[in-house]
Amino acid sequence: MVAFSVMSYFDRIIISIAGPEIIREFSISETEMGAVYSAFLFGYTLTMIPGGRWADRFGPRLVVTLTGLGAALWTGLTAAAGAGVWTLLLGVAGSFVAIRFLLGLATGPLYPSCARVYSNWIPLRLRARVHGYVAGGAGLGGAISPLLFSWLIAVAGWRMSFVWAAGATAALALLWLAYVRNMPAEHPALARRQIPSADVPERTRGNEVPNPPWLQLLRSRSLLLLTVAYFCVCYFEYIFFFWLYYYLGQIRGLPAEETGVATTIVFLAWAVMSPLGGWASDRLVARLGPKTGRRIIPVACLALSGACLCIGINLANPVAAVALLALSFGLAACSDGPFWAAAVDIGGPHAGACCGFLNAGGNVGGVAPLVTPWIANRTSWSAGLYFAVLVLYSGVGVWFLIDPSKPLDSPRAAGARAST
Repeated sequence: MVAFSVMSYFDRIIISIAGPEIIREFSISETEMGAVYSAFLFGYTLTMIPGGRWADRFGPRLVVTLTGLGAALWTGLTAAAGAGVWTLLLGVAGSFVAIRFLLGLATGPLYPSCARVYSNWIPLRLRARVHGYVAGGAGLGGAISPLLFSWLIAVAGWRMSFVWAAGATAALALLWLAYVRNMPAEHPALARRQIPSADVPERTRGNEVPNPPWLQLLRSRSLLLLTVAYFCVCYFEYIFFFWLYYYLGQIRGLPAEETGVATTIVFLAWAVMSPLGGWASDRLVARLGPKTGRRIIPVACLALSGACLCIGINLANPVAAVALLALSFGLAACSDGPFWAAAVDIGGPHAGACCGFLNAGGNVGGVAPLVTPWIANRTSWSAGLYFAVLVLYSGVGVWFLIDPSKPLDSPRAAGARAST
């Protein structure tokens, strides 16, 4: 799952590394390029809820395999954007938008399916840190993409670089299919071991999960509020994912090599601090219970994250500015584990669908790559970033209304759990 997270974020972020060259080659404006970035996120959002349900219904092994192969296909076809039939039908910018949208559709089921995996395999007391590791993979993918993809572009050009990325993604999907199983009891290495029923659900196949109670899901106050808070965080984070490289190089004027190194440092902060946030959240839940324990890390870390960004963008010294940006992004990443662990706890046997709902609503925050340059073109880049901090602090306030200790269960299931 960590490897898929690395490759998924590599595939989605490399468009921002190729972005300055694409802008120059095709004379695309910043706002048009923002639409290309956001197109992925719109497609990504559409398949999260059905993707989570498919993982509950058919098992995450199959769903993640198809997700990886689909992502490989559209990553490779990004090389054809701006040329041939795509341009004739949609124009240059439209061809990039269409292909990135389809890549988003293919990628959407990934994280809800991963939530189904660790709902099947991982004890409740460890789930926040496990998602922290998976989310840390996203940071690692973001960290290696500036240096590695810049090198690939220099060696093979931006088009062929997308083809290489597609090949790596397809290979990982086939490895997943060969090795991973839906449940511990299905894995050859564990078939003869007795798995404690307290840690792993009794069902053995994904298609034995009943249809999720969609109306009850929509009426879950904690899930809806959790999704609103996640939207605020995603809005803030996606500015880093898609505009950080451009901001450091084109707005702050760092040389190309320094821009790549600085971007890598910022994403490494994500990779390191995301697992730490999940670990700390699990420890706090063990001591204080799920309601208070899950709340502390998101509230504290997101509040500090916004403050670091506000200070960092006002520093003239590039080293100090990059250090504050890295700390800001890393602190925001600390909240990922608590968000997803809370959604898994609320979802119970419908963790895939519940996490799909969370991720879909959160990734509506994908408007940020489009809204931020729109604000910047009318005022300044600092104004666009200050607005993102205001959105983030709205999410901090929402966490005080969330209670992940109330699961999404039928009355019978709740009674059975209580009697157990």
